[in-house]
Amino acid sequence: MVVCMKRKTTLKIDDSVMARLKKEAAHRGCTMSELVESSLRLLFQYEKKTTKIPPLPKFKSGGPLVDISDRDALYQAMEGR
Repeated sequence: MVVCMKRKTTLKIDDSVMARLKKEAAHRGCTMSELVESSLRLLFQYEKKTTKIPPLPKFKSGGPLVDISDRDALYQAMEGR
C-alpha cells in the first residue's frame, strides 16, 4: 500500500514570479500548489536524465592524411589532382 502525504510549506517567492505563477495556474485551471509541484517533478526528472551522459567513442585514425595548411596538398587529396 502506497501512502502519499502532503505537507504544508512556506516558500519565499519573488513578487514577479508569484504573479506569473498565479496567471499560469489560472490559465491551466489548476492550483498554484499543483503547478509548483508538477514543475518541480519535471525539474527533478530532467536532472536525472542529464546527469549520465555516455562518453564519446574513441578510435585511432592513423593520423592526418594531409597537411591542411598546404592548399595544393588539400586539392590533391580531395580531387586527385
